[in-house]
Amino acid sequence: MASLTGSSLALSYRLKPNQASTRMSSLKSISHPLSGKCFPFLRSRPFLHRFQVSCVASPETVRKVCEIVKKQLALPDETAVTAESQFASLGADSLDTVEIVMGLEEEFGISVEEESAQSIVTIHDAANLIEELIQKKAA
Repeated sequence: MASLTGSSLALSYRLKPNQASTRMSSLKSISHPLSGKCFPFLRSRPFLHRFQVSCVASPETVRKVCEIVKKQLALPDETAVTAESQFASLGADSLDTVEIVMGLEEEFGISVEEESAQSIVTIHDAANLIEELIQKKAA
């Protein structure tokens, strides 16, 4: 069985118990093309025999998001902002987050729905959402 859910694109495979123990025991990660897209991080969870796909944004998108966040929060140049950085840990409150989303919309020419904006916690979340919205816009 395979399924796609939410903005994080979860892909699940269910295997028979005997297949999982013989074929999956040493598998750590694989790539799997899906509708012309390649998701390089396909991981199995031990004992659950389930795969999960993580959509990974391009380094350029992550870099631009980091720059916008640093600018909106007026962070010093030496402040380390990475894909794993959480807005809250950088000192952003809810108003700052709204301003960051507005800056991202302007920079990338997209429109972020309120529900999607509320799910953004990290730089990586924002970059993934941006790429997803850009793909939808191009389609």
